[in-house]
Amino acid sequence: MSDDFMLDTDDLERRMDGAMANLKTEFASLRTGRGSASMLEPVMVDAYGSMTPVNQVGTVNVPEPRMVTINVWDKALVGKVEKAIRESGLGINPQLNGTIIMLPIPELNEERRRELTKVAGTYAENARVSVRNVRRDGMDQIKKAKNNGDMSEDDQKIWEDEVQDMTNASIKAVDAALESKQAEIMQV
Repeated sequence: MSDDFMLDTDDLERRMDGAMANLKTEFASLRTGRGSASMLEPVMVDAYGSMTPVNQVGTVNVPEPRMVTINVWDKALVGKVEKAIRESGLGINPQLNGTIIMLPIPELNEERRRELTKVAGTYAENARVSVRNVRRDGMDQIKKAKNNGDMSEDDQKIWEDEVQDMTNASIKAVDAALESKQAEIMQV
């Protein structure tokens, strides 16, 4: 490879990994009939005059697969946390036990499971598009260097193959994550 041109493959890889991390975050927000602390991340509580995430007003635990508990630190906020969960659109009916709010996770019906697998597929496609956009940026940098005379055609081919290999690995990881999530959603 030529010494004149050096593609920042670490930057491309970091950006592709960022697309994968974003996908995992989106997948965590999908309710699969199992409890997870991350499903409460979008819920905000009106605490002390400002909107605060639930995990900052109490301890969120998952004692069993179909139960999430929140141990609210301030007794005065228990009602507000319960109200925020009811109004969040999660479809969960909170039960109070002193300062502990229990959230039993209901079973998902077949129709809802199919809808969730489609949503997961949409999230995965968005991640693939992000990875392909990073690939396009890398290929554009390589073509620009070739046109400026900073590299030979052989070097161009080597760099393009490296960028394509990174892209293929990232797309494969997205597909594997999607397959895993869809299997988790469809599990009864």
